[in-house]
Amino acid sequence: MSDRTVGFFALIFAGLMAWFGHDLQAPFSYEPVGPRAFPMLIALIIALCGAWLMYKHWHEHSHGKHIDWPRLLLMMAYIFGYAMLFETLGFILATAIVTMLIGRLFGGTWGKLAISGVLMGVLFFLLFDRALDVVLPLGPLESLL
Repeated sequence: MSDRTVGFFALIFAGLMAWFGHDLQAPFSYEPVGPRAFPMLIALIIALCGAWLMYKHWHEHSHGKHIDWPRLLLMMAYIFGYAMLFETLGFILATAIVTMLIGRLFGGTWGKLAISGVLMGVLFFLLFDRALDVVLPLGPLESLL
């Protein structure tokens, strides 16, 4: 699949996200922004990345590289497992584990992946739970934090 094709589908996906996310409203809200801001921001980022991919590779006539289906399916299984174990393991552990597993698919070493997985889990937890006041499950770490 070429980068232009990925960019095209990213634009379509971003448009659908914006369309579905535009009408999100909470019955009551303590935040000034509301629940609509996050999907709209993500849709904007995806659209910009998709547009950049299409612009950057506009004059290329190749059809892209062969898709590594086993690796792609394994990554999808990891993400599905992340969604299933999110509540049980908690955000920090589940994020660290899925980061390490997906990083391994791309050739990362276990030591670097362990450090980056734990950092990503902890920093994103602090960002969402503490700074943005999004309640996230802690799982077995609840007694520690």
